[in-house]
Amino acid sequence: MAKSFKELRAGMSAEAVRLSEEKSDEMLLSMPLNELRAAKKLSQESMAQLLNKKQANISRLEKNTDMYISTLKSYIEAMGGTLDIVASFPDGRVSINQFHSI
Repeated sequence: MAKSFKELRAGMSAEAVRLSEEKSDEMLLSMPLNELRAAKKLSQESMAQLLNKKQANISRLEKNTDMYISTLKSYIEAMGGTLDIVASFPDGRVSINQFHSI
């Protein structure tokens, strides 16, 4: 018989719970566009309406691995967010502000 998540978690060590929560938090901070849209409870059709595009265009955009920054910025803003571009280096992170006027 299958166990509920609550039952499985109750049997986990404190360390395993901590690692599980860290991994969950990490996964929530990094996701593809289609999962981000779904997490915001938006359909491709509603995104298409917000961006004045066809649903098929939204589908293609979400599968695209190379796009204009302006396209990505519009997509993120349609969901109510802002796009921040950050360069990460071993000695720190730098926010790139060149694209704010797009």
